[in-house]
Amino acid sequence: MKKALLAAAAAVLVLPAAAQAQSMFTPGTSTPGVYVGIEGGGNWLLNSNNYNMDIGYAAGGVVGYDFVGPRLELEGVFRSNNGRGTANFGNVFSNVSGRIEQLAVMANLLYDFAPGATITPYVGAGAGIAFADQSINGCSLCSTQFAYQGIVGIGWNVDRNFRINLDGRYYGTTNPGAYQNNNITAMLGMTVKFGQPETAAAPAPAPAAVAPPSFMVFFDWDRSNLSEQALGTIKQAANAYKTKGSARVTATGHTDTSGTEAYNMALSLRRANSVKDALVREGVPATAISVVGRGEQGLLVATGDGVREPQNRRVEIAIQSTTPMMSDAEYCRILAQSWRSYDRTGAQGPGPQAIAKCDAGAYAEGIPTLQRLLTDAKVPYPPRS
Repeated sequence: MKKALLAAAAAVLVLPAAAQAQSMFTPGTSTPGVYVGIEGGGNWLLNSNNYNMDIGYAAGGVVGYDFVGPRLELEGVFRSNNGRGTANFGNVFSNVSGRIEQLAVMANLLYDFAPGATITPYVGAGAGIAFADQSINGCSLCSTQFAYQGIVGIGWNVDRNFRINLDGRYYGTTNPGAYQNNNITAMLGMTVKFGQPETAAAPAPAPAAVAPPSFMVFFDWDRSNLSEQALGTIKQAANAYKTKGSARVTATGHTDTSGTEAYNMALSLRRANSVKDALVREGVPATAISVVGRGEQGLLVATGDGVREPQNRRVEIAIQSTTPMMSDAEYCRILAQSWRSYDRTGAQGPGPQAIAKCDAGAYAEGIPTLQRLLTDAKVPYPPRS
């Protein structure tokens, strides 16, 4: 049991770490582009013949192009190592100390295994030309040789533009003189890629739709009369309507699933009308209230047939703001203005007669006539609301 508990605990610790590692190595969005960088590290010139070399340094720079996966770059690296050896001075051998320096210009082809990922392993190879010392105490950079290298490394994409590389490489040249030129180099580099697209800012979330105020009134089973609690809710709904200035109220009745569908439809309408009557008593105009009966449809709590679920026995009161409608006088004035702009003759006819009706307050006769005349004349006129 103890071993099982330890194994479970280890799994809990290891699995999130594995998931995090997987996400860091998962390829992501990347774009091609030119990059430049600098690099430096330690260089081990392997002992050769009678030379015993110390650890030295390497430093250089690169310019390249990232094809997203493959990369092609031109690299220049200077290497320097101090050491000791035996030199021949006219058949006289003497122990000497000195330095071997070399400058290489390389064309490298590399490949990123996870382009765009936070962490990407890569491999590469390069070839070029090297200028190296012939011996530990000979002329400086006087021997021109063919150079080659192999590279294995890992890159950290800090962001779309900036990257840090850590790699190990074998570097060698053809024989420059008194030693075999074989090197192991550990290199830390930093590159900057140009022309990368700006990270687009996340679009602002669309404003949430404002739901109209709604209230719920609940009923006893097979009843449509209002409890004290229901009357209090209806009073709140009436007050909400009054704050709107101009609004429509919809009272939608519901039932539970006990009883027949036809009976429940009638019961839902009775409940909705009870709510409407109470709203009118609280000061809401009857003309502003619509009554809907839905019977067993729109259950608040899903149930099977024949279930007396209290939360399904309800009336929902929804209050929806409306655009105020223009008064008859204002609308008639706008229609008359449109007609006068169309008919500038001022002749007697149905148009002036309809305008006279509006001036006299007979809007029910004047407005329809003006609307018909403007429609026949294909003159646009504004809607009333």
